[in-house]
Amino acid sequence: MKISNEQLKVAANVVRGLSMDMIEKANSGHPGAPMGMADLAVSLWLKHLNVDPKDAAWANRDRLVFSGGHASALVYSLFHLAGVGDLKLDELKNFRQLGSRTAGHPERGLMPGVEVTTGPLGQGLAMGVGMAIAERMSAAKYGNVVDHRTWVFCGDGDLEEGISHEACSLAGCLKLDKLCVVYDSNRITIEGSTALAMADDAKKRFESYGWKVFEIDGHDFDQIDRAYRKALKTTGQPTFILANTHIGFGAPKKQDSADSHGAPLGAEEVAGAKKNLGLDPEKFFDVPREVYDLFAYRTAQVHRLANRWKKDFKAWQEASPELAAAWNAALKNAVPADAEAKLPQFDPAKTVATRSACGETLNALAPVVPTLVGGSADLGPSNKTVLKGLGDVAAGSFAGRNIHFGVRELAMTAVVNGITAYGGWRGYGATFFVFSDYCRPAIRLAALMKLPSLFFFSHDSFYVGEDGPTHEPVEHLAALRSMPNVLTLRPADANETAAAILVALRHLDGPTCIMTSRQNLPVLPEARREDVAKGAYVLFDSSEQATGFKNGFPELAFIASGSEVAVALEAARKLADEGKAVRVVSMPSWELFEKQSALYRAEVLPKSCAKRVIVEAGSRFGWERYAEDPAQTRYVTMDGFGASGPYKVLAGHFGFTAEHVLEVARELA
Repeated sequence: MKISNEQLKVAANVVRGLSMDMIEKANSGHPGAPMGMADLAVSLWLKHLNVDPKDAAWANRDRLVFSGGHASALVYSLFHLAGVGDLKLDELKNFRQLGSRTAGHPERGLMPGVEVTTGPLGQGLAMGVGMAIAERMSAAKYGNVVDHRTWVFCGDGDLEEGISHEACSLAGCLKLDKLCVVYDSNRITIEGSTALAMADDAKKRFESYGWKVFEIDGHDFDQIDRAYRKALKTTGQPTFILANTHIGFGAPKKQDSADSHGAPLGAEEVAGAKKNLGLDPEKFFDVPREVYDLFAYRTAQVHRLANRWKKDFKAWQEASPELAAAWNAALKNAVPADAEAKLPQFDPAKTVATRSACGETLNALAPVVPTLVGGSADLGPSNKTVLKGLGDVAAGSFAGRNIHFGVRELAMTAVVNGITAYGGWRGYGATFFVFSDYCRPAIRLAALMKLPSLFFFSHDSFYVGEDGPTHEPVEHLAALRSMPNVLTLRPADANETAAAILVALRHLDGPTCIMTSRQNLPVLPEARREDVAKGAYVLFDSSEQATGFKNGFPELAFIASGSEVAVALEAARKLADEGKAVRVVSMPSWELFEKQSALYRAEVLPKSCAKRVIVEAGSRFGWERYAEDPAQTRYVTMDGFGASGPYKVLAGHFGFTAEHVLEVARELA
């Protein structure tokens, strides 16, 4: 059956009607974008998009991302008509309500078909770039068994956000010809016309990135179809379809108005819009049988395509058992049981920067964790995250495992999320810790999606030194720790660093951030790799030897992370030599420690030991949770910005020396 333009028009108008009704019933939502994009979305779904509603997780499906997540009513309307996730009409009527799968912005995990959680504009676009990279890497590794496209719908707001420049520039450089971005250019934002703040020529902009650009009327089905067909035939560059549309298409008074963007149209305007679109104003959530049939026809087409692929895939598995085993392991994010045996050993006679230990560990594990791929925001030689000898990802060459993101932290982090969300890869990104501010929006989305993306942040304190306070993170660790479902690890030495990376690889229900030092640190003989996974452990205890020994409990505990553990240990040894019962607790991860049993936590930090000195080269904020008695707790932390100078001089200036820590402890001892 050849689908006619009239059939597409009817289907698109039904999508508009459903979208309006959902938003009116919820008394909340964004009707303008769904109404403006309906023709584009229905045309793609019914004629070109290879997504099987009967198996929305089919491995070779096209990836579809709605970067403007506020257009969620459009997404749910399509999913209902096509039967994705068996989304019922009643669930559309429950739009934006507590516990509903039809959330205000589509959320990965709530229902099949939502590839990534979008909301903050531009993030979905960048994650789409990541998915397109992952598709090319998968095809390079597994062959023709991987062959699909990534489609992204975006709007004016997405292109105004700076992340769009970073991500789309990278996509053009990599010539991602399986990526097509459809730009809903309605020239309206919340405050009014885009002309208030945007004078870009989007066509020239994307041509300058190296994209193939087609400009069309987004309501002309012939132009839409031709553009999609040209996109499918384009090679050597990604495709950008600039579709001129009308926001709130069909609304008698609010079409082309900011009034249709982010609020219900109102009963009168909805009735007028339905009349203009050939819908019955007296009916709500109305879907003619022929529209369901049209979507069912397309579903049957794609389902046959998916079944043919699965048959070919089974033959491929039989012909290529080693690749098939690698495929299955990759989808499970499997880490070999003997991975721990691959960790490098570090000599206590030498000092090692934990960034160097991080790089050595990544290179030791990369051969046994072949899904590990990523790179740095132009800082690979500094943060030591290059996978040596494993090749680069570049235009036309995707078999390598090192991705050069350029100076693009914001896009890098979102692209990593897209790679990880695609499946079969563990994406990582790296930069200096101070630049984690650029990464936070995407880390937050990874936390929401429970994506196991990996992020390595080197140069983790004022020990950056001569570069000065602009490059010296102070509040950044507290900021990451405050974010739900983010695992943070700040290892004390090289051996803790190796263990931390293995912990990160095994952590599969959220992102992990590992902070490493610029400067060399002692390799601590007392450090215990096996206890890093517990978040905190007793590194040193002099209780049994101390004159003040009482039931094996210390009088005073030092709690520290990262480079400050060695400083606390030196101070503690001096107190122990004076006969004091002291303990040093290395605490690489608050989150892991809080997951331990109450008994274990009490063993590490007994309530009877109320005298505590907390030492960390970062903000004190949040450490109060480990003050058993505030009056008997002291802090050696950074509660102001850093300074420019040699790091050893700065250590003395800011009080991060064993002598100063000892002096602070003696106030309690």
